[in-house]
Amino acid sequence: MAPMGIRLSPLGMAVFCLLGLGVLYHLYSGFLAGRFAFFMLSESAAGGPETPHGSAPGGTVDLRELLAVSVLAAVRGGEEVKRVREGNVLNAKAKGKTREGAEEQLTTGDLLSNRRMFYLLKGAFPAVQINSEERVDTADQETVSWDHSIPEDIKQKIQPKEVPAESVTVWIDPLDATQEYTEDLRQYVTTMVCVAVNGKPVIGVIHKPFSSYTAWAMVDGGSNVKARSSYNEKTPRIIVSRSHAGKVEQVARQTFGNKTVIIPAGGAGYKVLALLDVPEKNQEEADVYIHVTYIKKWDICAGNAVLRALGGHMTTLTGEEISYTGSDGNEGGLIASINMNHKALIEKLPDLEKTSHK
Repeated sequence: MAPMGIRLSPLGMAVFCLLGLGVLYHLYSGFLAGRFAFFMLSESAAGGPETPHGSAPGGTVDLRELLAVSVLAAVRGGEEVKRVREGNVLNAKAKGKTREGAEEQLTTGDLLSNRRMFYLLKGAFPAVQINSEERVDTADQETVSWDHSIPEDIKQKIQPKEVPAESVTVWIDPLDATQEYTEDLRQYVTTMVCVAVNGKPVIGVIHKPFSSYTAWAMVDGGSNVKARSSYNEKTPRIIVSRSHAGKVEQVARQTFGNKTVIIPAGGAGYKVLALLDVPEKNQEEADVYIHVTYIKKWDICAGNAVLRALGGHMTTLTGEEISYTGSDGNEGGLIASINMNHKALIEKLPDLEKTSHK
């Protein structure tokens, strides 16, 4: 019985209990929210689960940002290439032989450029697969940060575009034309970055360290380079590797005539630039680029992307598209052109495909 003879109403008791529960809920929920916030701050400070730089929630990457970092990586790698060459501290050594039996050279320039380019790209886009010509030594890891700045020319020409991170493969060539680099034939040397999405090359960057010229392009986006407008399909100028000039010349002259010009050159990046309108004194001009033997994908991916962005073509000698997934080599040789009848060129050179497997 209540004191002083006061009788408690069942309705009053129910209201009183509900008020008490409300107060307890308010206090306890505030406590939980505070603990949750503290936990999240602690995780962030300790390097816990945050969205990686260059990656959006959901495991995607912005191709415009990846283009900006790729340009920066090619330039930074080129700085190492130039510094080593001008200091004459190449420390060149043989790292193996090509299928044709030629010695493949490895220099300090290759290694330092590779380290700078790889860790810059990996730091900015940790979820993206990166394939490089040179082995990455984890014991020699370098912290290379990106400040998230995007050059104005890229901002003006390229719109943001998100793609799944797992669909992206980046191909690095930290020093193209190493043989020519050791011979001090600097005009042939480039550093290159290519971005492939689902095996198709969509971003290409070709940088010439000794003249500071950089060509870049993005498929269905834009570019800072143009195709040349003057071509002669009847007697084209064909650019080829220095070691393959004799092999191509005989077939080319039989096909196009004795006036066909064969241009021996070093480096796949240099050869692709020869097909474009490049404001470079030491850059030769050609109409077609042909390679008749096995070639690595990091040598050709960037050039393939640039040509695709400008409406050109790079295929195997039989006209098949080159996929930039799986193995790192292309078995079928290649033929590249722009503003020409690519199919007709392939049909004119049937004998070269047989040579590509030798």
